[in-house]
Amino acid sequence: MEAVRLDRNTRLLDPMSWLTLVGLHWLHEGEQRFGAGPGSEIVLHAAGGDVPPIAGVIRVVDGRVLVDPTDGESLTVAGRPIPPGTELADDAAEIPTMLELASLRIVLIRRGQGRMALRVRDTAAAVLRTFRGLPFFPINPRWRMVGRLERSAPGTTMLVPDVLGDVNPEPSPGIVEFSLGGGTYRLATLESRPGHLWLVFGDATNGHETYGGGRFLVSGEVQPDDTVEIDFNIAYNPPCVFSPYATCPLPPPGNRLPIRIEAGEQLWKPAPD
Repeated sequence: MEAVRLDRNTRLLDPMSWLTLVGLHWLHEGEQRFGAGPGSEIVLHAAGGDVPPIAGVIRVVDGRVLVDPTDGESLTVAGRPIPPGTELADDAAEIPTMLELASLRIVLIRRGQGRMALRVRDTAAAVLRTFRGLPFFPINPRWRMVGRLERSAPGTTMLVPDVLGDVNPEPSPGIVEFSLGGGTYRLATLESRPGHLWLVFGDATNGHETYGGGRFLVSGEVQPDDTVEIDFNIAYNPPCVFSPYATCPLPPPGNRLPIRIEAGEQLWKPAPD
């Protein structure tokens, strides 16, 4: 368990982690200039280098997103300058296009009903120097239990809200039921890696020791008899804890537990400047 926590802290120190997410810029049809100057519709600043006043132009045309650089040098992909009219592959693609601009890394995302945005990370963000690790509840075996999955029919979806106000249908393997402290509880599940369940849940610690928007948990492997290990000691924070520019799901209806889950990650706050 300590190794899991160490790995979590180590991954957050990666320059492409959620800690370095510094911007989310929604796009509209037509042209929008981006750069550090006041003439840019999308204003970008980088901790690790200068951004030109106008670094380029984004063109949204019938759902396609094209980029025209202004100087042929500042904007690159994999270290190479990009030609005018480069089309961006979004974050759902096998290989999304990663625009490089000084220390910024920019990816196109699509959310909700066709909305598109530029997600911006700064690989030189100051938080990487001040991050001292996450706070955790003490590890306690009482928070590890065996539940049972009540499988849904193939193709079943459930409506999952997010912090943007969207409600999206997501595939659901079923309902997991487990006993804890003399009570029986049920949580709707989402798909995780093959054979595992993803729980987006809330509990009575939310807004106090933990994030008000709930936490996440990936289960153990579902067994042939549909039993599955649920270990709240490995409950973790959603990306919205680390940046206001993330687009996190929230617990779906029925997934807020009326009890305190004093296990897993606690609410993290950045160190004061």
